[in-house]
Amino acid sequence: MTDSSARVSSAWADWPLDREIVLSRVIDAPRESVFDAWTDPEQIVLWFGPRGLAIETHEIDIREGGVWRFDMVGADVRYDNRMTFLRIERPYLIEVDHGSDKDDDPGKFRMLLTFDAQTDGKTVLTLRQMHPTRARREAGIGFGAVEFGYQTLDKLAGHLAARTA
Repeated sequence: MTDSSARVSSAWADWPLDREIVLSRVIDAPRESVFDAWTDPEQIVLWFGPRGLAIETHEIDIREGGVWRFDMVGADVRYDNRMTFLRIERPYLIEVDHGSDKDDDPGKFRMLLTFDAQTDGKTVLTLRQMHPTRARREAGIGFGAVEFGYQTLDKLAGHLAARTA
């Protein structure tokens, strides 16, 4: 176990499982490429978000302590978002707070992304959402967090496949 994985395990070990959503996807790309797609401001805006929604960025600074403020925009919807990057350990993990673009958003959740290199050149990407309460987790699931999350990961896989084609 690396030092960073030990820190992640200890930091997240006591989180109540009834407040967590976990998504995982095998991406047919090397870990560094998958990590870059999350941390390169030019790439993330191309694929992030569920199908049918485009990204309009207001501010983007992807580094520890940096913020990405953006709207997800569809035909009849606009969702304001803010991600604050708490920890970036290349190419292993990214930890962020994600919520609406409000300072005191009660629905803000912690998100941990881990990137596990596989011997076949693929990457297992695991995305953990840690919600402030069980009710907020259930509201997120009811809103579509799981389906929309997998749509986002599908778009990421498609983006990376197009870059290598």
